[in-house]
Amino acid sequence: MNSRAIDLRAKKNKRIGIKIIPGHFSTSHSHVNYYIDMTDIKSYYKKAKLAAEELAKAYSSTPVDVIICLEGTRIVGAYLAEELAQTSIAAINHDANLAVVTPETNANNQMIFRDNIQPIIWNKRVLLMVASVTTGKTIGRAMECIQYYNGQLAGICALFSAVEESNGIPIHSLFSLKDIPDYQNFSPHECPYCKEHTKIDAMVNSYGYTKF
Repeated sequence: MNSRAIDLRAKKNKRIGIKIIPGHFSTSHSHVNYYIDMTDIKSYYKKAKLAAEELAKAYSSTPVDVIICLEGTRIVGAYLAEELAQTSIAAINHDANLAVVTPETNANNQMIFRDNIQPIIWNKRVLLMVASVTTGKTIGRAMECIQYYNGQLAGICALFSAVEESNGIPIHSLFSLKDIPDYQNFSPHECPYCKEHTKIDAMVNSYGYTKF
């Protein structure tokens, strides 16, 4: 699969890059025609820092107390917290001690926080960070979680998003459908590749991919 990988650079900062691989892939919610590989951004501190610096620009005037990180974005989230707190003196989050947390998932596939973490969320302004948004179902679950623990959703950011908003809240992302205009996702029952009996290349999730 790596031989089919295409390097893609962010329009606003050419130093930020991901790899996209065309094919037939299965996620937990849908089938997609590209695997979007964000391993480098999520793993290497210099690349994570560059991504955080770019994402922070959208929230310089947004009050934030805690960043909830999903899908392996906690390194980026930590740098995002640092960037928001180190913005100029006039910025609203200057010198704030932002928290960075990740929820657990229980047996019912619900996102939860343990008792010791709940005070970090309760009545706090939350910035939600995800790696990839395709159908928006993961964001929906996260929003239910934030509401359950009485958090106030201040914004949503992503490394890649195929949608522009969720429940009326804009999603600020480094990469979007403008970068991958032929990106598509389908329900498993309506997938044209399956109807043509095209084999699935790999099962993909936030951790990466497993080839069949």
